[in-house]
Amino acid sequence: MTHSDPGKGERIAKVIARAGVCSRREAERAIAEHRVRVDGTVLDTPAFVVPPGARITFDGKALPAPEPARLWRFHKPAGTVTSTRDPAGRPTVFDRLPADMPRVLSVGRLDIASEGLLLLTNDGDLKRRLELPTTGWTRRYRARVHGQVDPARLAALAKGVRIEGFDYGPIQATLERRTGTNAWLSVSLKEGKNREVRRVMEHLGLSVGRLIRVAYGPFQLGALARGALEEVSPKVLREQLGTAPRGGRKVGTARARPRPHKPRRRKGRDGNSHAHRRGPA
Repeated sequence: MTHSDPGKGERIAKVIARAGVCSRREAERAIAEHRVRVDGTVLDTPAFVVPPGARITFDGKALPAPEPARLWRFHKPAGTVTSTRDPAGRPTVFDRLPADMPRVLSVGRLDIASEGLLLLTNDGDLKRRLELPTTGWTRRYRARVHGQVDPARLAALAKGVRIEGFDYGPIQATLERRTGTNAWLSVSLKEGKNREVRRVMEHLGLSVGRLIRVAYGPFQLGALARGALEEVSPKVLREQLGTAPRGGRKVGTARARPRPHKPRRRKGRDGNSHAHRRGPA
């Protein structure tokens, strides 16, 4: 099956991702491996647009109806791998999740030695949206480093840096505190390339002993305990993303300007108006 009406429906890989079966890229790979059928016919292109009402199967199983998009904050412990399976048998993030959790995907990754905030979602389309560089969300970290910290070289990272032929975008890095040859740094970046913080710090002659992600865009690690999981409320999700991820009405990103509080006026026994305030003065 190689044709469809581009004026109706959505591309097959996007439909699969939104159903939470896998990411869009993994769906495209499955299509190339002839593991996806639409109305009984094997697909051979991810460009196929699914018509309304079509029956889709993935590895012989009917594609589940998409559930509302959901997002969780997870405090990833160091020593866990951000993948569903690990060939080396190391513990994964997904081994730590409750048994009643739906199938979820990680938004970005943290390497095995890193810890802190990891976002999880049941929606492949939402995952892709949150990972896109065009989203412009800042990833914030705290890094414990060993070595001589040069504040001037940290400040220079704001212009970006090239390391062994790879260009890294602007990084905001500041010294929090220093004890001898150990120091804690605050590091913020937008791209989040593989092992970016560690490689940049090594370029500065610093070895990273701990790396903790404390924020991903507007979502904060906060006081979430290590290994703990907490769902982001649908209301907060809509407010932060600006739109309902799976249909529904559009929600504006601009918040209404709060109106100044005006005390209500009431008449006292003397017939004059008096300000009425709630709560303690």
